Amino acid sequence: EMRERKIEQLDFVYVIGDAYVDHPSFGHGIISRVLEANGYTVGILSQPDWKKEESIQIFGEPKLGFLVSSGNMDSMVNHYFVSKKKRPKDAYTPGGHVGKRPDYAVVVYGNLIRKTYKKTPIILGGIEASLRRMAHYDYWSNQLKRSILLDSGADLISYGMGERSMIEIARALKEGIPVEEITFVKGTVFKCKNPSFLSNSIILPSYEEMKKDKRKYANSFSLQYENTDPYSGKNLIEPYGKSLFVVQNSPSLPLSTKEMDIIYSYPYERKAHPSYEKEGGVPATEEIKF
Repeated sequence: EMRERKIEQLDFVYVIGDAYVDHPSFGHGIISRVLEANGYTVGILSQPDWKKEESIQIFGEPKLGFLVSSGNMDSMVNHYFVSKKKRPKDAYTPGGHVGKRPDYAVVVYGNLIRKTYKKTPIILGGIEASLRRMAHYDYWSNQLKRSILLDSGADLISYGMGERSMIEIARALKEGIPVEEITFVKGTVFKCKNPSFLSNSIILPSYEEMKKDKRKYANSFSLQYENTDPYSGKNLIEPYGKSLFVVQNSPSLPLSTKEMDIIYSYPYERKAHPSYEKEGGVPATEEIKF
């Protein structure tokens, strides 16, 4: 397909934990089409074998960066019942087969990329990265975990609805702005060593404080909840020791009706990739067929 379109090097390689479904009910479907409509080329790398480093190298190094998402569900919710017993079926995998994505998929994919591509920008998105963007309680391990940005080796998180933020990030990268200097995009999370340049910010309890005191974690969660409004929300700064900070910019502004209509009018195939047909298709698409 790249040869047919005369693409020698992709702008973005999009690593996803789901099967590839070109439909606007799938996050990767929307983001890839939004990027394409704005002049960027995107290659979808669906469910790579995380046990093999070469699986992440199929498209080579992208010009601008890797995008990473576990898929339409958090990978742990996808894999386990609340009882922590394994689910027998994965609706987002061809044939409903299990075992095609790792636990904590975003962290695994991010580190897999970073092993080979040491300096290529990595941008996380989707529900798993969004819900784990700051320090968070992980039910599955019964631990307070650090921001997924730190554990994955990534550079940025586009949290929530990413149509606006991803285009801003793409433009900044294309203009040659180093990824560590892309600190100005609403709806993103970044890391830095000194957040003194930020204004309109709230300093949250540090990760170390929250690990020692559950009330500190509750206070942090409350402050995050109170700053989810895109118009009044403030930037949030979460310290890790004295020289590392994870910063959540205020949320992206919502799309207008016109913008949303445009995005949903893109030429989606509105079905799973035809290569999955021999395995019985992707079960999750049954709910979106008319």
